[in-house]
Amino acid sequence: MPQEVKEIFGSALAAKVRTLGPSMTRSMQRVAAAVAKDPAGCAALTVTGLAELTGTSEATVVRTARLLGYPGYRDLRLALAGLAAQQQSGRSPAITTDIAVDDPLADVVAKLAYDEQQTLADTAAGLDTVQLGAAVAATASARRIDVYGVGASGLVAQDLTQKLLRIGLIAQAHSDPHLAVTNAVQLRSGDVAIAITHSGATGDVIEPLRVAFEHGATTVAITGRPGGAVAQYADHVLTTSTARESELRPAAMSSRTSQLLVVDCLFVGVAQQTYETAAPALAASYEALAHRHRR
Repeated sequence: MPQEVKEIFGSALAAKVRTLGPSMTRSMQRVAAAVAKDPAGCAALTVTGLAELTGTSEATVVRTARLLGYPGYRDLRLALAGLAAQQQSGRSPAITTDIAVDDPLADVVAKLAYDEQQTLADTAAGLDTVQLGAAVAATASARRIDVYGVGASGLVAQDLTQKLLRIGLIAQAHSDPHLAVTNAVQLRSGDVAIAITHSGATGDVIEPLRVAFEHGATTVAITGRPGGAVAQYADHVLTTSTARESELRPAAMSSRTSQLLVVDCLFVGVAQQTYETAAPALAASYEALAHRHRR
């Protein structure tokens, strides 16, 4: 993937470029890199001009614009013009988030905080609210909800399950791949299975989702790779940010941040749709634990 796509930009358009870049073809990546690097220059180009600049075709330029969420190239040009105006407004440049071994702790805190903010912004910009709404509706009415995740994604799966349990839904988190598959076999139409995998290629997560899919359950994938293997068994795909990995900040840390945002969005949407039962259930759980917080 071109280095330009990986750089930090302060706009929703650039966030989409970073998030969707890994799923683009090489020619589409060149177009995306060009518009992210020089929005003002590209805004002045026709579709033919941008194709010539990037060594691609007009069709590739149009496909890239559509993948980024625009109906056509004309709409992308308008967005580029707006981004160029923002960059010319005198905003301070973004700081780097690369952490060195000898960085003072104050710098580490600042860089991590900035990177967390960027990851959340990228995820929010790339999250398809239509897909999210469909996942919310299925989960809110589900007879049973199974959530699959291993490693850092397993922690996120547990977080989602705990939230759903507290509003009175029947949910289980499975990190053991054998138990996940044996439970998935029991799912049917009206049930929901949710797989959480940043790479989109985690076999221990994909296998139970496939089983659930084949048994008629509604399936949801929360992943940083919407074109990954997990997507072929997902009715609904919720995309997380593909944040940069560094030596001192492995991908598991940054991916968990974006996964937790998607989980919270899913949970709040479900709580909204089930408010009449969710609110009393939450109140009951708070009351049941209140005495433990008074000690």
